[in-house]
Amino acid sequence: MADRILITGANGLLGQAVMHIFTRESEFELIQSSVEDKAFVSFGSEYYMLDITNKEEVKKAVKEFNPKIIVNCAAFTDVDKCETERELCWKLNVDAVKNLIIASRINDAKIVHYSTDYIFDGKYGPYNEKATPNPISFYGRSKLASENALTTSGVDFAIIRTMVLYGLGVNVKPNFALWMINKLKSKEPINIVDDMVGNSTIADDLAYGSLKLIEKNCKGIYNIAGRDIESRYDFAMKMCDVFGFDKKLIKKIKTRDLNQPAPRPLNSGLITLKTETELEFKPMDTVEALRFLKYQLGY
Repeated sequence: MADRILITGANGLLGQAVMHIFTRESEFELIQSSVEDKAFVSFGSEYYMLDITNKEEVKKAVKEFNPKIIVNCAAFTDVDKCETERELCWKLNVDAVKNLIIASRINDAKIVHYSTDYIFDGKYGPYNEKATPNPISFYGRSKLASENALTTSGVDFAIIRTMVLYGLGVNVKPNFALWMINKLKSKEPINIVDDMVGNSTIADDLAYGSLKLIEKNCKGIYNIAGRDIESRYDFAMKMCDVFGFDKKLIKKIKTRDLNQPAPRPLNSGLITLKTETELEFKPMDTVEALRFLKYQLGY
């Protein structure tokens, strides 16, 4: 009998990508769960309404389904709102992970959890898995706290760090790439920062890397992100090349010009060498990923 995996946050961008890739590429028995009363996309798996901030609900779900692995795709990722809605941010990003840890002890389930480059200050990037964290935003602090909860818990775990996630999904909130495509397609000028450096990551690639990690039963911390480390402006230029948009619509600006509530790590990026070596998985570069997105969009 195939191992059972409980996927939390299955209605989000990453959750949908994980459900899609795991359904297509593996024999695992999947339980999709999210806080909404129904699945945004049906993958032929059982759907379970689950609020992971409710400890008793989480314990009940684990007792009922007895998953061998819990893949936690749920998080509060609005970096600026995390500065003002700190209690909600902590509840979703830290307390919920502690609930999963408590529940996982019922049946010794492994937890696969997603983290971010925002645990770093962005002064000395790009970063490998052993780099010392120093978050500069409340979001970053919450994600580091969730990592620490897992690493000190004694449960079987893997943490996947990623960044600048984009891609297609049903009813998902707008992401960087789709926002740019919508604007540039309408010939609207946009401002893009040229001083924020990192890897843009298509959700399908992250999901595929996650499957490889699970199949190889890897433990510890892994960086899974797009292969190219570049500025947001350079990413936008490549998008124009792939989609045939007018580069003159894009104006270079600095991050400070945006006056965002939360500070961002500027010189960031995640080194994916460990993932490429141990998981035998090579993430797509920017042009490959954008061509894949163009195909998905039906261009």
